[in-house]
Amino acid sequence: MPKSNRSFRPLLLASMLASSVLLSGTTFARDVVVRTETGNVKVTEFATGLDTPWSIAFLPDGRMLVTERPGRMRVVGTDGSLSAPIARVPAVHARGQGGLLDVVPSPSFAQDGLIVFSYAEPTQRGARTAVARARLDLERLELREVQRIFAQNEDPSGNQHFGSRLVFAADGTLFVTLGDRGGARERAQALDSHIGKVVRIALDGSVPPDNPFVGRAGVLPEIWSYGHRNIQGAALHPQTGELWTHEHGPQGGDEINRALPGLNYGWPEVTYGREYVTGRKIGQGSSRDDVEPPLLQWTPSIAPSGMSFYTGERFPQWKGNVLVGALRYQLVARLVLDGNEVRHEERLLAELGRRIRDVRQGPDGYVWVVDESEGRILRLEPAQ
Repeated sequence: MPKSNRSFRPLLLASMLASSVLLSGTTFARDVVVRTETGNVKVTEFATGLDTPWSIAFLPDGRMLVTERPGRMRVVGTDGSLSAPIARVPAVHARGQGGLLDVVPSPSFAQDGLIVFSYAEPTQRGARTAVARARLDLERLELREVQRIFAQNEDPSGNQHFGSRLVFAADGTLFVTLGDRGGARERAQALDSHIGKVVRIALDGSVPPDNPFVGRAGVLPEIWSYGHRNIQGAALHPQTGELWTHEHGPQGGDEINRALPGLNYGWPEVTYGREYVTGRKIGQGSSRDDVEPPLLQWTPSIAPSGMSFYTGERFPQWKGNVLVGALRYQLVARLVLDGNEVRHEERLLAELGRRIRDVRQGPDGYVWVVDESEGRILRLEPAQ
């Protein structure tokens, strides 16, 4: 197997031995210090009392937005306090993996007050991933001028694989990651469908003219890349500006990819995954000439969620690393890169035993983590 596609199974034990909690006891204290390969890290419980938090986004004044999957959005104060739910959030399909998902401020939020958020939108048949924009009124704690700017063109039944991460490109266009909805996975290869795709749209929902499939008959022009399963992590590479994503695999084959324009990422025809019940291999194999191979695949699956490139100064030895949260393995994976190749993985926070839904670098250079298990936001900083 090429190095860029290797599994990191052998590193799990080594990483867990290298990273250990210094404070004893099974109860999470407000501040916990953990050992890492680059020094001790303090984990601080910053905000609590959330119900299945999914995403955080930083505002210019130091506060942050947090989404709760049942359908609430709140403001988190600089002291960790939680606001009342923000009014006028659209109704969501809050079942299974569905609900209120990602949220990001517009690149010009300081001037226009716009935010964009994704959610599972209920329909007569079931649900679909949708994206809306709105003006955030922080004084009244409400959304104004709410406008849906995108929705998947199919709404299969079921409560799985909605995606969905939102990333603004440097030119102001918006990437939206869309899951395969579980039972509709064959549609991930269909170019007349939004199932299992990354799409790129403008902030008003229109299609950028330089999208890779614009003008091609029978193809949805907003599609950026296809053949994805369930992308729950996405971020721009700080040097190249390319979109990097990760997606869940079934019983193996979680992937990190460079989501490049017009490329096929294989699902469900080319995959490392296996069926849940039978264990049978899915697809035709793990490689094909017309399919872009992953930069990294995890077998067994760690169930990744949330992703950030670290560019700050608080952790100088982490600069240029990719940080990925994990649900099943309950950790943060720190990936050391050499160009586009993953050279090393360190697994952090596994001892805490919490499902990590999101991981972000804050404007303060600290690393912020969403603990879905306990409904908390945690802050990582170097320990003195």
